[in-house]
Amino acid sequence: MSRKPIATASPLRSAILAQILGSLMAAALVQLGWPRLWLMPLAAACIQGGCAALASYKLDAPPWWLGIHLVFAPLIVAAGTLDIAPAWYLAGFALLLLVFWRTDQSRVPLYLTNATAAAAVAKLLPPQPCHVVDLGCGNGALLRHLAQARPDCEFLGLEHAPLPWAWARLTTLRLPNVYIRYGDFWPQQLGLFDVVYAFLSPVPMPRLWAKASAEMRSGSLLVSNSFAVPDVAAERSVAVSDRRGTRLYLYRPGDSK
Repeated sequence: MSRKPIATASPLRSAILAQILGSLMAAALVQLGWPRLWLMPLAAACIQGGCAALASYKLDAPPWWLGIHLVFAPLIVAAGTLDIAPAWYLAGFALLLLVFWRTDQSRVPLYLTNATAAAAVAKLLPPQPCHVVDLGCGNGALLRHLAQARPDCEFLGLEHAPLPWAWARLTTLRLPNVYIRYGDFWPQQLGLFDVVYAFLSPVPMPRLWAKASAEMRSGSLLVSNSFAVPDVAAERSVAVSDRRGTRLYLYRPGDSK
């Protein structure tokens, strides 16, 4: 049996390991090459950040971790020079936690569907009334757009991060065809929907495909924003003319039974 890369098995463990390795490499470089940098903490921290990012890359961590490692130590050193009460750091941490809420476990960052992509998704809905679910609906922007474009359809959004969920819930109160539910989307039965929309990350796509193949009805549509299902050919893909070059991948999992 092949062994999973450390980053795949546990992103948090990979991040901690990358920071430890980066610190060791930076300490060796500073001590052997530029010992005077011990008197310049910010410069030493920048070297540590580069080493940690390199270690993260070697551990096959997702690309967004590289930037985090690169600035983590320098920001700590820089913050230490500011006259800021500790309570503000605690408040900042709490805010980030409420927004991103255990991304290390879900492996899904907070991605928001922009208006151009939402308009493209609206065009993919069947002409007759249908039921749509957004797996990880974030702040509900997509569902607000779809609900206004298609008042004949019903939309369910699932979100497990407290602050985006609250935002989505409050901003859809006046839309009678939108329902926002708090919690993990994995227990949700997908066979109830004609269209399933997901904007996740590469990591959960194989699991999502297995779930969709087992539960979705024949003819129902799975739309994945930006992330294709590995080793599965999409029925087709739609290029969205937005700044980030979004691509929507369309699948019919129920037809593969």
